Amino acid sequence: MGRNKTSECTNNRNAECGKCPQKVTGKVLSCFQGSAHTSPGAGKIALRGANIDGWAYHDFFNRYRVLVKKRELANTDKAAICKSVLESLIKDPDKFQFGRTKIFFRAGQVAYLEKLRADKFRAATIMIQKTVRGWLQRVKYRRLKRATLTLQRYCRGYLARRLAEHLRRTRAAVVVQKQYRMRRARLAYQRIRRAAIVIQAFARGMFVRRIYHQVLRERKATVIQKHARGWMAHRRFQQLRGAAIVIQCAFRRLKAKQELKALKIEARSAEHLKRLNVGMENKVVQLQRRLDDQNKEFKMLSEKLLTVRSTHEVEVETLKKELAHYQQSQGGDSSLRLQEELESLRTELQRAHSERKILEDAHTREKDELRKRVADLEQENALLKDEKEQLNQILCQSKDEFAQNSVKENLLMKKELEEERSRYQNLQTPGHRRNPSNQSSLESDSNYPSISTSEVGDTEDALQQVEEIGLEKAALDMTVFLKLQKRVRELEQERKKLQAQLEKREQQDGKKVQEDQPKNNMDVDQDADLAYNSLKRQELESENKKLKNDLNELRKAMADQATQSNSTHSSPDSYSLLLNQLKLANEELEVRKEEVLILRTQIVSADQRRLAGKSMEPNINARTSWPNSEKHVDQEDAIEAYHGVCQTNRLLEAQLQAQSREHEEEVEGLKAQVEALKEEMDKQQQTFCQTLLLSPEAQVEFGVQQEISRLTNENLDLKELVEKLEKNEKKLKKQLKIYMKKVQDLEAAQALAQSERKRHELNRQVTVQRKEKDFQGMLEYHKEDEALLIRNLVTDLKPQMLAGTVPCLPAYILYMCIRHADYINDDVKVHSLLTSTINGIKKVLKKLNDDFEMTSFWLANTCRLLHCLKQYSGDEGFMTQNTAKQNEHCLKNFDLTEYRQVLSDLSIQIYQQLIKIAEGVLQPMIVSAMLENESIQGLSGVKPTGYRKRSSSMADGDNSYCLEAIIRQMNSFHTVMCDQGLDPEIILQVFKQLFYMINAVTLNNLLLRKDVCSWSTGMQLRYNISQLEEWLRGRNLHQSGAVQIMEPLIQAAQLLQLKKKTPEDAEAICSLCTSLSTQQIVKILNLYTPLNEFEERVTVGFIRTIQAQLQERNDPQQLLLDFKHMFPVLFPFNPSSLTMDSIHIPACLNLEFLNEV
Repeated sequence: MGRNKTSECTNNRNAECGKCPQKVTGKVLSCFQGSAHTSPGAGKIALRGANIDGWAYHDFFNRYRVLVKKRELANTDKAAICKSVLESLIKDPDKFQFGRTKIFFRAGQVAYLEKLRADKFRAATIMIQKTVRGWLQRVKYRRLKRATLTLQRYCRGYLARRLAEHLRRTRAAVVVQKQYRMRRARLAYQRIRRAAIVIQAFARGMFVRRIYHQVLRERKATVIQKHARGWMAHRRFQQLRGAAIVIQCAFRRLKAKQELKALKIEARSAEHLKRLNVGMENKVVQLQRRLDDQNKEFKMLSEKLLTVRSTHEVEVETLKKELAHYQQSQGGDSSLRLQEELESLRTELQRAHSERKILEDAHTREKDELRKRVADLEQENALLKDEKEQLNQILCQSKDEFAQNSVKENLLMKKELEEERSRYQNLQTPGHRRNPSNQSSLESDSNYPSISTSEVGDTEDALQQVEEIGLEKAALDMTVFLKLQKRVRELEQERKKLQAQLEKREQQDGKKVQEDQPKNNMDVDQDADLAYNSLKRQELESENKKLKNDLNELRKAMADQATQSNSTHSSPDSYSLLLNQLKLANEELEVRKEEVLILRTQIVSADQRRLAGKSMEPNINARTSWPNSEKHVDQEDAIEAYHGVCQTNRLLEAQLQAQSREHEEEVEGLKAQVEALKEEMDKQQQTFCQTLLLSPEAQVEFGVQQEISRLTNENLDLKELVEKLEKNEKKLKKQLKIYMKKVQDLEAAQALAQSERKRHELNRQVTVQRKEKDFQGMLEYHKEDEALLIRNLVTDLKPQMLAGTVPCLPAYILYMCIRHADYINDDVKVHSLLTSTINGIKKVLKKLNDDFEMTSFWLANTCRLLHCLKQYSGDEGFMTQNTAKQNEHCLKNFDLTEYRQVLSDLSIQIYQQLIKIAEGVLQPMIVSAMLENESIQGLSGVKPTGYRKRSSSMADGDNSYCLEAIIRQMNSFHTVMCDQGLDPEIILQVFKQLFYMINAVTLNNLLLRKDVCSWSTGMQLRYNISQLEEWLRGRNLHQSGAVQIMEPLIQAAQLLQLKKKTPEDAEAICSLCTSLSTQQIVKILNLYTPLNEFEERVTVGFIRTIQAQLQERNDPQQLLLDFKHMFPVLFPFNPSSLTMDSIHIPACLNLEFLNEV
């Protein structure tokens, strides 16, 4: 009852507890039945009836001060400290109560506080004990460590001294032994060397005397033969030259008559007028350019002559003054000589002035003539322009018609060829077998020699098929195959004929447009001009040499006089000044002479060109005389000069052609760069126009997105570079390991050889040395080793084993084995080797039908074996690029054309398996990476509302891909194929097929899903396609046609981004979307969803206008693309530059049983 009362009292008095502590204390005490017993000596009061303990604040603080936190001790109020401590330690407020001077606790709470206090003291004592014990142990450990270090130091010093003493003694013993052995070996060597030198001297003297007598006799015989043959050849040459001259005269007469008739006919035709007109226009332009160039040169030369004249007059005056001064001082012979030099200089100046006047007159005359000729030509041009325009219109019309017809015919033939090739390749599916092996035994009875080669397939599968289908159907299958073969060959021949006809027609059109001017006369005139210029240059060089010699003699004479004057103590300074001035004047005269000579040669060449039409043919028999020269040149000298000029002309033409080719290549490269820059500029302009339409905040975001995309592209490029460098590093490390092994093997072989030589020297045994034969590029093996060869080289071979070796090494090894079988004329061996090889390749690919690396490896090796069989077959069409050494490695006895067809079929099957593996890897990535992944960050906020991604319903992880994953996968495909030596043409076809699959899968999903037909998806899709295009350009794969195959997807992305309101927009869509069918365009417009509620949907009227405009198209009634469609593959002939004797077989292949022949 007492407890219930106390609880009621406490419940009723809760509101009054916080108001007055005195009242609360009194009421609590009254509620506790007044049975509390207080002791004056202690602060604790126990209420017996209710088991309540009471503590004074001072006593509680002194007792439990240990439990107080350090930051609370800063407070001076002990009651507040006690309250905060109790509230933190005892969470239940019913277990204690604060009074005015005391704290009251329920039963067990004081014991709980005592426990906490004891735990605190225990933790403190443990901490003190821990630190003291740690300090004691640390002192003990340091003392032991010092002792052990001193012991180790003394022991190691003793051991080092003992080792040094041992090394010093052994070194001294080695030095003593070395010196003794060296002296003994030197004495023996010197004795043998002296004997050998004596023997060699006598032997060499005898051999040299024999050689000298033999050479002397041969020399005398050659002199006699030379004179006799020279006399006979001279007589024969005179006879032939006389006969040739007669024949040339008759032939030239006949040619002249024919040309005269042809010119008369052409003069009446309209084409002749057109040619004349074109030639006249070119001549007018050339003459105008020549006039401008000559005016510029004339001005330059006149200015140079004026400057030379002024400087020369100044120098002459100074020389006169110095001469007068020098005559007054010295006089005598030196003054006379100087006067003579001055007079000679004056005469030379007068000559130069006269030559300059002559040149100026000739130049003015030529100018007048050229002006008259230009005026005449302009008049003729004005008359002929009308006719030219009419003829040009007729020609353009005919050319356009012919070009259109030829393009249409070419496209039709290409389509037919591709259809036939695809039909043929579809027959070569993995489940198809060409022929059962039963019929190969009846080769003598059958009419088809290729049936014997069809045993290459799996014999068991072939037998099963024959039992199921029957012999008659199998034979029909073989006949169909042979007919298809013939049809393909006929189509290829027709294609080649059509290409040749097209090229001929294009050449004929080009010839019609170009000028038909006679070239022989121009060549003869140019040769004559060059010969004249060379002779003139020789004459001027001889005159210059004479003048230089005269000047040098004058200088010597002046130097002698200077020495005499120095001996007589005359003034040397004036003499040195005069001599220096003379030297300067002579140098300037030489420069002026060179300029005059250049002017003269230019004017002479112009005169010769002007008079080229009037010049007569040179008479070979008569003595030739050059214009503007008094000397007559002999016939032989003229012929030699003519031949020299012809040779120089050829060299110059070759140099000009090389420069023109380089220039064309540079121009093409610059054009490509310009086109790329134009494309970038167009893209930047488009983006700039788009950003102008956006708000400022959106412009900033768009700029940031573009910068991020640019940085990601750069990062991808850098990552690819890093991957390439890492791969190259790995390759180089592997090669280093291989070369280190080779070096070790060579060192071991050399050591063995040296040991064998020493052993032979000791035993004094006479051995017969065999001469090593050169490796002829053949490998020999025994018949029983054929299974081992196929197992090591085909079935058990892994591509990683051949890293760092020659690409396609198994194909080269197999061909060397085939070549040896051909060399020994063993047809059974050839047949069994090829059959087992193809069976082994099929088994490997059947076993590893999902391994891209293995499939690519055997595709490269099969194609290389096919190319080797073609290159070394002996056919002239395949031997055009072979060297003489490679022609020696051709097959001699067998014709393996049928096996080539079987290998081609096998290559097609491997190619189809490679495409299926690559498509199986890429297909799960395409939809997520191309349509669902946000490659441009920030466009997620502008997705159409009300729809969610299809990938959001899937688990995140393996089912979500980005575009970088596709690019990385294609990078891995490309590196694998390049490392394994696959032909570049096949690599282009592989990526063309993969890009078609990406285009088809993406477009089909776009046509079937409404949630991705929006403006933001179009932006993402166009960005992803541009990334793929950049990847193609970075790998030089843009020539494969993959970009053209992606054209429907590009147009679909552009269709999502275009405006779809006005009829002008409909016309723009119809003109832009040429690769999409009408159904596809209408489907995308129906599925298009606006970004937000402010954007309007595509109206039905707009779709109907597009349908009305697209009615004229003859599109196929097909909405979705066939992503399983496979283009026909081509294996172009790609010969190898390696020779078979340069191929090294690594030891990792375990082919020690093969013998090099």
